[in-house]
Amino acid sequence: MSMYDISEQDLAILIPRFYDRVRADAELGPIFAGAIDDWPQHLAKLVDFWSSVMLGSGRYKGQPVPAHLRHADVLTPAMFDRWLSLWHDVTAQTLPVAEAHALQTKAARIAQSLLLAIQYRPTGNAPGPTDRRSA
Repeated sequence: MSMYDISEQDLAILIPRFYDRVRADAELGPIFAGAIDDWPQHLAKLVDFWSSVMLGSGRYKGQPVPAHLRHADVLTPAMFDRWLSLWHDVTAQTLPVAEAHALQTKAARIAQSLLLAIQYRPTGNAPGPTDRRSA
């Protein structure tokens, strides 16, 4: 049982509503259009993800870090900020304040974690903490 008053039905409404906004967004829409081939399947996976994260359902079996690393060459911190801004707006419009805030807080932590994984990936172009190239 969740400590928030968020239901599966809330997530089933929230996630498609949110990704409609993402897909229509001038900055994020093209990134998602190039990354997602099957939107109904992807939305179902995202509902499973948020159900697992917020309700403890355990339904999500994916790996978000590798999924995002595949697009690391085009993802920027500003894009994560934009995603979070849209998430804040849609959760606030869709859910009661406490539940929206819980989802916003969790999303910010997840975004920070994904961004760190992308910026410091071992096979990426971003220099890691031990990179000591000479000038």
